[in-house]
Amino acid sequence: MSKNINRRKFLGNSATAVAAFTIIPRHVLGGKGFLAANDRINLGYIGVGKQVYTLLEEIGKCKETVVLAACDVDQKKLDRFQSEADKNNKAKNMQAKVDSYKYYRELLMRNDIDAVVIATPDHWHAQIAVDAAKAGKDIYCEKPMALTIAEGRAMVNATRKYNRVFQTGSMQRSWRDFRHAVELVRNGYIGQIKEVNVHVGEPVKQCSLPAMEPPAELDWNEWVGPSLYRGWHPDLAPKFGDDNWAWWRGYRDFGGGLVTD
Repeated sequence: MSKNINRRKFLGNSATAVAAFTIIPRHVLGGKGFLAANDRINLGYIGVGKQVYTLLEEIGKCKETVVLAACDVDQKKLDRFQSEADKNNKAKNMQAKVDSYKYYRELLMRNDIDAVVIATPDHWHAQIAVDAAKAGKDIYCEKPMALTIAEGRAMVNATRKYNRVFQTGSMQRSWRDFRHAVELVRNGYIGQIKEVNVHVGEPVKQCSLPAMEPPAELDWNEWVGPSLYRGWHPDLAPKFGDDNWAWWRGYRDFGGGLVTD
């Protein structure tokens, strides 16, 4: 078993909105008030848009974690996250500088990174997760886990092959109120179920948005990455400072629509 696995375990935390992982370091098992160097969890964040700040806050509550690196294809988003992660480290008395990267493979090459947090658009999840497993990193990946079922299987297979720890966040599926409702139904408290009605919004569709000139701080080619190329539009990747949520998930090749979201 690898030294990284011996060093800590990633466990699902169903009490938080992002289902952020909980980490049990060695000092919990023997001795108190001591944090050895090998018990510190060095993290790299890949994809630092709006969703990442909830992750940074929740994961940061685990005192053993420290952010060493971040990656994004939007330089302004990357600069902002780097600043916030530096503050997060300092608040925990972690004397560590957060380095930034545009290409995630450069981050994965670092031997001092124990685990990565993947919060990119869906179409990048599988490739990054497989590469991270090959690089010996444990993985937390935002929901939905993958763009396709085949990609999901590739992620599972890579995790097992390289003996890594993988967790995907599923938000509402982990919340206490939702779990309570499930238990009520399964134990017959609402009677016999005869019909279930589900509403998940409009289905995914082909992207027909007009192509526009991308902002200078964004490497659009790298954003599209493994998907079929199309031109930039702010609905897919809003400019830095735009408070609107991106809607790439509504278009095939980038997301699976609301049913997977």
